[in-house]
Amino acid sequence: MKYIFLLLLALFELNAGVVKSPIVTLDSDENIATIKINKIDVGMSGFIVHEIAPDHTSILKNVVVKSYDKTTQIAILKMSDYTGLRNNALPTGNWSVVVGDTAVFAFGYSRALLIAPSEEIYHQVSKSIKIQWIHPDIFATILSFKGHPTPLKEDFEAMSDASSVGLVFIYLNKKLFMLDIKSFKILTINDAPLVQDSVKLPFYTRIEEIDANWWGEGSNELESYEPHYYELLVAFNKKDKNLYEIIKNGDEKLHYLLDDFEIGN
Repeated sequence: MKYIFLLLLALFELNAGVVKSPIVTLDSDENIATIKINKIDVGMSGFIVHEIAPDHTSILKNVVVKSYDKTTQIAILKMSDYTGLRNNALPTGNWSVVVGDTAVFAFGYSRALLIAPSEEIYHQVSKSIKIQWIHPDIFATILSFKGHPTPLKEDFEAMSDASSVGLVFIYLNKKLFMLDIKSFKILTINDAPLVQDSVKLPFYTRIEEIDANWWGEGSNELESYEPHYYELLVAFNKKDKNLYEIIKNGDEKLHYLLDDFEIGN
């Protein structure tokens, strides 16, 4: 079998190691913090570590990079409740984020989930990229537990929390999108001209059936592969010009998504 090797240089840079930087300013009322750092991508997610005592730390908040100024090297972070390692039987403590705490990014970027429309494409892509792949069967199990045969962003976040996955790759129409699995922000888009002769819904998995809720978002069976995943991409990347151009120059049946973008002239 001939595999197409994808040139994901940006991926290798991300996987060089975790990125750490101290909090330099803090607005607790708005859940906003800033760091000063040489380079970071908008959309990268992570968490804030607080030192309780020497050699004892606690993770207090999830964070996502909302903006980055290359001139000042200041990144603005949006904080939210930390969702990993949740255990109602353990105490949570009353610590708060303070200036000097450490923001940690790319912690799970060595582990990834691949959403592919067929077994053939799944194997070609997964064998072409050196990363620890978490099998989509695990994601399908999470979807079945939640009753979501149509995956939602919250399901990908649950996958991240359950398996410490930092990245999700989505194969769509001969392109491979790499996203931060929590923020769902696109980090890279690469050409991947693979032959697609079949589609398995909602994605390639060995799980034959995903249980569904009686009602609610995500409870309906997915009827078409590309429209749903493009809709998810657009919903969380409304200012991404590259995504806009891909949809604009692609299948006319997806042009309804162009109205959802927030791109100025």
